[in-house]
Amino acid sequence: MIRRLALPAVLLAAAVSLFVALPPAIGQTGWTPLFDGKSIDSFNKIGDANWRVADGAIEADKGTGFLVTKQSYKDFQMRVEFWADDKANSGIFVRCMDPQKINAENSYEVNIFDQRPDPTYGTGAIVNFAKVNPMPKAGGKWNTYELTFQGDTMTVVLNGQKTVDGVKDAKFASGPIGLQYAAGVIKFRKVEIRPL
Repeated sequence: MIRRLALPAVLLAAAVSLFVALPPAIGQTGWTPLFDGKSIDSFNKIGDANWRVADGAIEADKGTGFLVTKQSYKDFQMRVEFWADDKANSGIFVRCMDPQKINAENSYEVNIFDQRPDPTYGTGAIVNFAKVNPMPKAGGKWNTYELTFQGDTMTVVLNGQKTVDGVKDAKFASGPIGLQYAAGVIKFRKVEIRPL
């Protein structure tokens, strides 16, 4: 009888330890989707880019402009999947000080721009704040950005590789986040954020 009870107890203990060791699901860890795969209603449109939803992704290929969050963010982690063609000029603008006139002078621009004339601030860099060398290429495939902005410290991970490692700057403390379209074709999906 003791042997029969011992096996289920061991299995239960193993299952509990496995459950504790696994990371919780996204919904249980404080991640909030900014894009649900169907609508861009959680963003304000700035400019004349032809933003639309197609096949579960936000995309644009004409005009110029931004999709800007309606909420401001200070300290956070953000995960974004994006697809860019080779000519894409795009980026994720963080802590935008003026959500009506977003640029790299009034926010942190995490760049998506493989053809940037000065590649030191191309894809994987934070324009004017954190150079990248060598510049990774994002064109023609789905990529994942993981951004961490906490206090004056900024970290960027592109496809599992750190491109910006703990760079410090306190110029912009908080603000909305903008997804940019400037040239080529850009698509965003699985845009989610977690406050820190």
